[in-house]
Amino acid sequence: MENLVVIREALQSDHSFIFELSPYLAQVAQLAWHSDEVMQTMQDNYIADMLAKTAQENSTFIAEANDKPVGFIHVRTHKDSISGETCGTIPLLAVSPESQGLGVGKLLIEHAEAWAKNLGCRLLHLEVFANNTKANGFYQNLGFQAETVHMIKPI
Repeated sequence: MENLVVIREALQSDHSFIFELSPYLAQVAQLAWHSDEVMQTMQDNYIADMLAKTAQENSTFIAEANDKPVGFIHVRTHKDSISGETCGTIPLLAVSPESQGLGVGKLLIEHAEAWAKNLGCRLLHLEVFANNTKANGFYQNLGFQAETVHMIKPI
C-alpha cells in the first residue's frame, strides 16, 4: 500500500466504523437461501457479540491509512476441535471495499498471527463463508487450508 498503514488496538470510537462495514460483510456471504434482512441481522448481531466484553483473551485491531480507518480484525483464543489445544481464531476480518487489494488484509492477518504467537498458540483458525470466493482465495494465498467443511441444503 502506498500510504503507511498503521495497525492499532480498536477504541470504543472505532465501533461505528466496524458497523459501517456490516452491510458489505452481509452481502459477500452470498447465501441465497437466507433473505437480505436475515443476513444483515445476523451480521450486526455477530459484530455486537464480537465487540462485547468477555473474559476470553481477545483483541480488535484497526488498520489506518492517513489517520482514516480502512479495515479491522478481531482475534481471540479458541479451543481447537481436533487437538483440544488453545489456538488463535479470527472471527472477523474486513477491509473497506476501496482499500481491498492494497495489502491491508495481509497486514491485519500478520498482526493477528503475532498476537496469537505471543500467547503461545501454535495454530490460527478462521471460518469464511464458502461462497465468498474472493476471501477464500485471499486466505489460501496466506497459507490457510480447509480443515472441515460444513454443508447445507435448503429443503
